[in-house]
Amino acid sequence: MTVSSIVKKHVEAAVAEAGEQGHPPENVARSMLSFVIAIYRENRDVADIIEELQYSINNLDPDQEYEFMRP
Repeated sequence: MTVSSIVKKHVEAAVAEAGEQGHPPENVARSMLSFVIAIYRENRDVADIIEELQYSINNLDPDQEYEFMRP
């Protein structure tokens, strides 16, 4: 099982459970992002985290090509 499939399973379960309690998926995503950033901060410097998040922001539009990815 890939990391992505493991995470997807848990994200779907969290969205479903939160939905049963009346919380929208956007609130789940916001909370998860906070936890993701906390995990990043355990082993990465702030500039590196900013670069990673900025890359994701720059590639949000599905109609535009991705920026060059480094190897």
